[in-house]
Amino acid sequence: MYTLFSYSLSGTDICLILAVGILTGMSKTGIHGAGMLSVPLLAMVFGGQQSSGTMLPILLLADIIGVWYYHRHASFKHLKMLIPWALAGIFLGTVIGKSIDDHTFRLIMAVTIILSIGLMIWLNKDRHKEEVPHSNWFAASMGISGGFTSMVGNLAGSVMAVYFLAARLPKNVFIGTTAWFFLIINWLKVPFHVFSWHTINLNTCLFALCSLPAIILGAFIGINIIHKISETNYRWLIILMTIVAAIFMLFK
Repeated sequence: MYTLFSYSLSGTDICLILAVGILTGMSKTGIHGAGMLSVPLLAMVFGGQQSSGTMLPILLLADIIGVWYYHRHASFKHLKMLIPWALAGIFLGTVIGKSIDDHTFRLIMAVTIILSIGLMIWLNKDRHKEEVPHSNWFAASMGISGGFTSMVGNLAGSVMAVYFLAARLPKNVFIGTTAWFFLIINWLKVPFHVFSWHTINLNTCLFALCSLPAIILGAFIGINIIHKISETNYRWLIILMTIVAAIFMLFK
């Protein structure tokens, strides 16, 4: 066993944490589904709610890298529509998050994502496909869902992917807008984790800094992969990863 900032870790734990850093870096530079794998991996080391607080500083570091690289590619119009509703979702997640066990949360997430994918497919065929994704009610429902699922389990990636895919954002704008969205709401979540859930402290922040080299490596890998994927193939990649994430949560 190894001791790091009051954490007792085995060799396997350290390998899992490094994998989490790499996957998180990849997810913030465009490989969307990689982030879905990092959450359960960290939960294997620290458990459910504690891993949520431990994960957040790691996400913040990765968010900064993603925004730094893609900051010019973002739809601030969509961000202005989403952020206030996402904050409401964070409040909701803070209040009732402690009463939801992991299995129930994953079931809710899976059903939400599957219904959202169905809605997205319907929008592609319906004559209102250009109106609905930009409507206030759609932004409100997806923003609240994103804030809630992000607060409870850092699992809002798939929910927001559905929204940005429905809005038909180009590849780089999709990545840049996602990066900005999660940078903002993850910082908004910090006070709730510190003062309400008490899952973030100095040790978790120092721990996250130790994972920075792995995050940078993952970001480098993600950027190089994204450059080689066309707009159409990237859209289908995100849809496929979102569906896989929903199935994974449904049957886990």
